Amino acid sequence: MTHRQPWHEMTTQLVDVAMGRQPADLVIRQGRWLNVHTGEIIPGTDVAICGCRIAYVGPDAGHTIGAQTRVIAANGRYLIPGLCDAHMHVESGMITVTEFARAVIPHGTTSMFIDPHEIANVLGLPGVRLMHDEAATLPINVYVQMPSCVPSAPGLETPGASIGPAEVAEAMTWPGIIGLGEMMNFPGIYGNDSHMHAEVAATLRAGKIVGGHYASPDLGIPFHGYVAGGPADDHEGTRLEDAIARARQGMKAMLRLGSAWHDVAAQIKAITEMGLDNRSFILCTDDSHSGTLVHEGHMNRVVRHAIAQGLPPIAAVQMATLNTAVHFNVEKEIGSITPGRYADIILSSDLVSLPIEMVIAAGDVVAENGRLTMDLPPYAYPDFAKNTVKLGKRLTADDFNVPSPLADPQSPVKVRAIGVVENQAPTRAEDRVLPVENGRVQLDPRQNVAHLALVERHRGTGGVVNGFVTGFGFKTRCAIASTVAHDSHHLIVVGTSRRHMALAANRLGAVGGGVVVYKDDAEIALVALPIAGLMSDERAEIVAEKATRLLQAFHDCGCTLNNAYMQLSLLALVVIPERRISDLGLVDVTQFQLVDLFPS
Repeated sequence: MTHRQPWHEMTTQLVDVAMGRQPADLVIRQGRWLNVHTGEIIPGTDVAICGCRIAYVGPDAGHTIGAQTRVIAANGRYLIPGLCDAHMHVESGMITVTEFARAVIPHGTTSMFIDPHEIANVLGLPGVRLMHDEAATLPINVYVQMPSCVPSAPGLETPGASIGPAEVAEAMTWPGIIGLGEMMNFPGIYGNDSHMHAEVAATLRAGKIVGGHYASPDLGIPFHGYVAGGPADDHEGTRLEDAIARARQGMKAMLRLGSAWHDVAAQIKAITEMGLDNRSFILCTDDSHSGTLVHEGHMNRVVRHAIAQGLPPIAAVQMATLNTAVHFNVEKEIGSITPGRYADIILSSDLVSLPIEMVIAAGDVVAENGRLTMDLPPYAYPDFAKNTVKLGKRLTADDFNVPSPLADPQSPVKVRAIGVVENQAPTRAEDRVLPVENGRVQLDPRQNVAHLALVERHRGTGGVVNGFVTGFGFKTRCAIASTVAHDSHHLIVVGTSRRHMALAANRLGAVGGGVVVYKDDAEIALVALPIAGLMSDERAEIVAEKATRLLQAFHDCGCTLNNAYMQLSLLALVVIPERRISDLGLVDVTQFQLVDLFPS
């Protein structure tokens, strides 16, 4: 594996190769060069590579070929810069950084900008350092954003660890830190919370980028205050007006297509219909399920989707390469096939269907025709990153009972429920009238209502917060539990049977975390996640197979949501409207306050 050297250490070698005084290590001949700087396709192009970087791009690199030079015939295929994911969470794939790279390299991803705030909520700064150090061992570029909001909303949830300005300032000195992760506490920014602004200040002093997360639909004064506070991008837009507002204010609008978040189609119209300059727009995934990564793709999937929405192919590639590199101030390293940049190159025979036929990273051929051509040794996580699920007691069905507040033990009662919005991160605040038997609130299948609960799992308090959710469509006695519950990552469990909910929760306590499905008294799917209760220590393809079975288990329970696991994992994310659940209670995210389960 070629070592990635700084450009300043290689200038004389690169010049010698470009001038023909020294042979190239690798030459690609006769490709169609997708030049993201000029928006051109230039046929008959050769690329000469010296070590990890590009030395020459032009009509004939014959003068750079020596006896030991490896020559690859492009045969008219497109030469495309390696794809960049501008915003993502590795932990959402339920695999380690190494295994994530194993899954996405064959799909043409050569650069990732990761925000490990999931592990930060469990293990704090030491957890972030683990993923930072693992990232440095990989053959692709993995830039790390320091998590900003741990907890994401102070006073509304209790994480397993916390991060503040001192930790952010320390992380800004680490070599792989590219900036500050998504600033989810948007009220803290426009309300001038000193804690949040100190984190932003530490990042800006270091000359690095502050990631955004403005999840409110209000584009009025609070939005303008948020932008003035320093966030430079935002991936939380779901509407056309969201994309336009961000671009007009000088932010980069990050349009995401993850496993469950389908936010590109509505927003891409800012370019395809309104004619806005695509330089203000970037493509990303945010959260991708391991099954999606292995079977459907990564950034190549996003680029193909954007093209299918009417975006010109060159523009789509620009939004997944150069635009990302420019935004993070690394355009001298990645994002284009030009001299001095890392030799991160894709060979593809078609710009629309985008088959990834060869992937070169830092001058090495790392994948061909969907398969890695190199080995990635597993990364060993220390003991402190495991055995993090502490329930404090063995749960029973009684822990999930919801007593009625009414004096009449049989009278129906109105409850506040969380409404799932398919393929989007926001939820709806819904009220439902549910039956009551013997003083306990019951479910009503006719209203598509399931029981929802959050179990504290960091300190072993034994605390359980109960609620209700609509939209899963369960049609049998079942329960699904997960220790992936953004962002504090307590144990979240949904179901139609309190007994099954107890079985599922206890099972995860026994295996150290993961996701499990129970149906009709039997366990029908399990993905164990022993690393922080978030990630598996198994190979990506094995986890993908288990995750596929997991999604089938959801369907076996009657759920027809596109990616119900992702939807479930966000029901505790107390920074995205309208309503969520936390270890402290039910949260109204439009008001950022705790509310009672029973409206008065």
